Order: sequence, then structure tokens, then C-alpha cells
Amino acid sequence: MSQALHPMLNIAIKAARAAGAIINRAALDLEVLKVGSKGPNDFVSEVDQAAEQAIIKILLEAYPGHGILAEESGREHGAQHSEFVWIIDPLDGTTNFLHGFPVYAVSIALAHRGGVQQAGVYDPTRNDLFFSSRGRGAFLNDRRLRVSRRTRLGDSLIGTGFPFRKGDNFKRYVKMFEEVMQSCAGLRRPGAAALDLCYVAAGYYDGFFETGLSPWDIAAGSLIITEAGGLIGNFTGESDFLYQREVVAGNPKIYGQLVQILSPYTRVIGEPAAAPAADAPSAAAEATEAFIASAAGEPRPAPAAKKAPLRIRKADLSAAADDAPF
Repeated sequence: MSQALHPMLNIAIKAARAAGAIINRAALDLEVLKVGSKGPNDFVSEVDQAAEQAIIKILLEAYPGHGILAEESGREHGAQHSEFVWIIDPLDGTTNFLHGFPVYAVSIALAHRGGVQQAGVYDPTRNDLFFSSRGRGAFLNDRRLRVSRRTRLGDSLIGTGFPFRKGDNFKRYVKMFEEVMQSCAGLRRPGAAALDLCYVAAGYYDGFFETGLSPWDIAAGSLIITEAGGLIGNFTGESDFLYQREVVAGNPKIYGQLVQILSPYTRVIGEPAAAPAADAPSAAAEATEAFIASAAGEPRPAPAAKKAPLRIRKADLSAAADDAPF
């Protein structure tokens, strides 16, 4: 990489490459791995855990006062109330990895007061590094990334994820897939959301949507997309998506067309509270705690009333497309 990187991004890249080395070594002999299950079709291997430990060690050695939100260990490590939180998925695409299907990645993001500021997604099978710092563009290795220029959904290739957990509403998924498949040129599901989002940023996909995703699946990719000139939000087109278990992304034109199709299928948890006082917990922090409580099966307060779906006007989309840094 020829360009100078933000120091925090450099640490994220160092950690991602260390995790990637662990993953690549393990991929040479998958038969000896110990594999557990977090739920039906939701696997965790000793590689996930070793990669996560390596990442956390590197991050906390550099920034001991930062918080950690990681897929396997939650908020067990790091400072509990820091404004800086590293959001980590040590191996996105574990099922692919365990089958020798070479589509998986390490995803690391740094959020400050709830907003993602640094992002790195490392594909160890291809030695591809997607990365971004807020306001400084998105890159794949040394190449600047831009979202695609396609304007018609009918010409577009769309990425997605299929339901696999017990309790997923398969009928709802089938209806979504039917509508999108009939409206686009093709639908793809490789099985690693962090890479899917990077593929939108690179222009390989024109759009992406999925439900049931966690913050560590999408945090890094979300910044990489916006820095590449794309848009990302929940199914109603709003920016509150990180803890809502639904996400849609794309270049500005395709994003708007996907929102029109997907908004009836929204399952947004609730609206964030009004802006907090300086000494009060942020809405992002509260959303984090609500998400973790939900994942652990703990009760949480009833959600606030949901706003009506955001209506995107053609004029807004045209303006967004004109402002994108192509």
C-alpha cells in the first residue's frame, strides 16, 4: 500500500492479517478442527476463537482504553464504557470455511460514539484487503474503489443471504426473493456478508440486502461502501441499520429501487432516542446493549413506535448520484 494510512487503521490491518494467517494455516487441514455449534446451522470453530484472540490482543496492546464488541466473546474484553469500540468478526463465513469453500473474511471496524471511522475486511484466500478511513475513500489493496454506475435494477446483479437459523421466517424470505429476482438480472449468495458489502463497494454487485445480520457482519463493510460512493441503510432507507438485523446497500440509483421493494418487509427494532445529554449514554451504546441482550435471550423494553417508511424521491436519488465521487 503506497498511501499513508491512519494509525488506527494500520493496527486494524495488522490484526486482520494476523487472523488471516491463523485461518490459512488451519485451512490446510480442516479435518482436525474442533467445531462447536451456537445454534442450528450456526457453527463456531477453534479457528474463529484463535483468530479473535489474536485480533483482540493486537488491538488492546495498541489501544488498551478501547472497547471491544466481538462475535465470539461479546463485550468481555476491553474497556466497557469507552467511546471507541472495535467491532470484530474474526471469521465471517465459518460454514464456507469448514467446507473448504473459499469465500470468507476477517472483518474489523472501529466505531467512535457509534459512527464507524476505520474499516478493514481481509480475504485471506486471495490476499485481498478492503479498507477505508472516514473521509479518505475506500480501497482494495492499492486500487481506489467506486460503486457501479448502473441505473436500472433490471440490469443489476444483487447479492443477498439466505435464511439458515431456526425461527427465520422462510415465507417472508421467499416473498422478498421472488420480488427482487423478478426485478434484477441475477441474485447471488456466496455466504459472507462482510465480503458481499465490499463487492458492492467494488462494483461487482450493484446492490445487496439481507436480514438477520449482526453488527460485526456489517460494520466494516458499511463504511467501505459509503466511502466508495454508495448508500446503506435499513429496509425503509434510513441510516439506522447497524443493530436492526436488516440491511440494504447499493449504488445510489439501485439502492433507492431496492428500498421501494423491501420497505414492506422491514422489521426495524425501534427508533433511537432523542440526542442524549453529554453525560448520558449514546443512542448507539443503548442500541448495542439492546442488541446484546436480545442475542442472549434477555428481556428488553418494548420498542418505540416505528416511523412511517421513508419515501425516496427521484430528485433525491438523482442528487445523491450526482454527488457520488465517480
